Amino acid sequence: MGKDMRFSIIIVCLNAGERLGATIESVLAQSYQDYEIVLKDGGSTDGSVEEISQKVRDARLYIYQKKDSGIYDAMNQAVELAGGDYFIFMNAGDSFYDDKVLEKISSVISKRKHTPDIIYGNLYHKGLSTVIHAAPEINDFVCYRNVPCHQSCFYSRGMFLERAYYPMYTVRADYEHFLWCYYEKKADICYAPVIVAAYEGGGYSETKENKRRSAKQHREITVLYMGKRAAGKYRLIMLLSLAPLRTAVANNKYLSGGYNWLKGLFYKKNEDLPKMEDEK
Repeated sequence: MGKDMRFSIIIVCLNAGERLGATIESVLAQSYQDYEIVLKDGGSTDGSVEEISQKVRDARLYIYQKKDSGIYDAMNQAVELAGGDYFIFMNAGDSFYDDKVLEKISSVISKRKHTPDIIYGNLYHKGLSTVIHAAPEINDFVCYRNVPCHQSCFYSRGMFLERAYYPMYTVRADYEHFLWCYYEKKADICYAPVIVAAYEGGGYSETKENKRRSAKQHREITVLYMGKRAAGKYRLIMLLSLAPLRTAVANNKYLSGGYNWLKGLFYKKNEDLPKMEDEK
């Protein structure tokens, strides 16, 4: 693929205000230029999309305005229009961490012997002012505990050709799709030591009601792909390892920096261990 690799930056929005402009500016600032922006708007009335259409005179920006049933339906509609080799889904308010993200990801992909189905990296949380490090290897426990969020994942087109997100999982469709890629499609998933996105936080899935929905859907999805016994085992491990306490620390603006720094050191140690990988 190499230098001909094209990225589709998929942004879905609804009355996003000034946050939308900041997201698009972070894409336009990328040093790697072979990309398109698919902006899917669900019917904004705040003038934000009209402002972008007048301000951004770039042929790589496609604006699609149509009603949808929610964020995942909006993403699916955008996928149908996307023409890139790799897709990344960003929300209005998110941004690329720096202007070299696409260049770095392209380089990692190009150096591999086999083109990965999914490539993911780390995330910067704006609200907590800390880097959230992703596990350098995907396994069953990582799939149960915490897969990389969609703002830090690049999906090859093939991962969406057969099926897209299931909107029935109103807050967990991206999680379900990742597990489908891993368990059903046996996807080749590659970690890149790159901070991909700056995540705004406090979004749709983090409201009190949606956190309850998220927990319920998480239980359903893990049982679906892992079975009751394995899902139960990992749930017990999480409880015994004080996962609720660790989550509270990770989400505390005063403690999260130290927590994520330690987690980053642990993952870096595992990254440095010898691996039998096709790109070696």
